[in-house]
Amino acid sequence: MMGEARAKQLADRIQVLVAELLERRVKDPRLGFVTVTDARLTGDLREASVFYTVYGDEQARANTAAALESSKGLIRSEVGKALGLRHSPSVAFFLDAVPENAGQIEELLEKARMADAEVAKAAAGAKPAGDADPYKRPHDEDDDEQD
Repeated sequence: MMGEARAKQLADRIQVLVAELLERRVKDPRLGFVTVTDARLTGDLREASVFYTVYGDEQARANTAAALESSKGLIRSEVGKALGLRHSPSVAFFLDAVPENAGQIEELLEKARMADAEVAKAAAGAKPAGDADPYKRPHDEDDDEQD
């Protein structure tokens, strides 16, 4: 358990460090408007996965991915120095699909709201198909004696 807590704590630190490095140290012109959304570190503290989003189109994403790939060495050495670990973790970058997924979810929710509105409109003047009170009630004692 202690290892997991330490890995999580270091991953949070890595997220902040990478964001600062991208903002201040990485001078690659291909680097777009990047947001570091998450970082995860393996339990043995050897591999860091850094998740990011890029504002812009497919070309901006491709350029940023290339810039991140070429700046891995600098980022790994700076992260290693800052964390003071015996071994600097390797760094891998992954495009975070959360914003795209959130957009799709919003579209689906809007469709569901529209469908609900249609159902509510159709149900507004509807009457029950069967009896007004469809539930069976317990019989009176007099009724039971006649059976």
